[in-house]
Amino acid sequence: MSPYAMSMLLSSLSAGTIITLTSTHWFLAWVGLEINTLAMVPLMSKMQHPRATEAATKYFLTQATASALLLFAAATNAWYTGEWTIMNMQSNAPSLMLMIALMIKLAVAPFHLWLPDVIQGLDLMTCLILSTWQKLAPFALLIQVNSELNSSLMTFMGVVSIIVGGWGGLNQPQMRKMMAYSSIAHLGWMIIVLTHSSNLMMLNLSMYLIMTSSMFLMMMSLLSTNINKTSISWMKNLPLMSMMMVVLMSLGGLPPMSGFLPKWLVLEEIVKQNMVVIATIAALSTMLSLFFYLRLTYTVSLTTSPTISTSKVLWRLKMNANKVLSMMVIMSTMLLPLTPTILNLF
Repeated sequence: MSPYAMSMLLSSLSAGTIITLTSTHWFLAWVGLEINTLAMVPLMSKMQHPRATEAATKYFLTQATASALLLFAAATNAWYTGEWTIMNMQSNAPSLMLMIALMIKLAVAPFHLWLPDVIQGLDLMTCLILSTWQKLAPFALLIQVNSELNSSLMTFMGVVSIIVGGWGGLNQPQMRKMMAYSSIAHLGWMIIVLTHSSNLMMLNLSMYLIMTSSMFLMMMSLLSTNINKTSISWMKNLPLMSMMMVVLMSLGGLPPMSGFLPKWLVLEEIVKQNMVVIATIAALSTMLSLFFYLRLTYTVSLTTSPTISTSKVLWRLKMNANKVLSMMVIMSTMLLPLTPTILNLF
């Protein structure tokens, strides 16, 4: 793709998200989401491959459906209340339609089925954008209207997302699908705590963005798209593979890594809300996600695929240093001692 076209698409992607983040009018929020979607589709189909075309088509259809439902919910709310202000959602029907539209955009269960297939057909950089940047605009709308949403239904969808995200990634040999189900599971934690504490949701989202970005950047550096390729990547860059195993443990929420911080605080908050059963289900379902992270770690560290002997000297080659990746990895693993400071920031 031409650099001019790429810069135009990335600028449109940023502009669409910023318009949605700063808007207080439903029509402007919808326009921002549409600009975001229309900029994302060419980025998805730039690989000139049937899988990429299929992924772009699926993404466009699901996002168009969600955007149409969101616009219909906004119009219905304007019919009831006489205004288009985002904060003014006073009727049950528009609130329910809006919640479903945003859940489709975020790929929260049971509206998650499009995400693994779409991510599998994309290159790793587009996967990174889809898993991180594309979550910002829908979450901005959710934070603004969370007081009018059905908290019981939100909690139910969050628990289902955690279970589906852990269960779906168990036997995945593809790294991109594994990260898709990891995204679904992490979104479940955010949805559970959203109606009780939006600050904790923002903290959880920030940690998710950091850990997912570092994971995708490492996959891009090592060119690993499935478990077999990942298992021999230690020959390319041994320190980076060692850090990948630590980041995987952080994604699973093991202490003392940074990923333990949001899960710990979310469990504490929902226990305070007398949701002990929900907290127990969420904590046990995390074991499913932790299992496939541990399986990948075991494959990388304790198994070696048959290779030719000359490939074992690849780690001696000079690798280009990536300062962004280094910072992301440090933040993904070492933020737990800074918990009081981080809580004061949020």
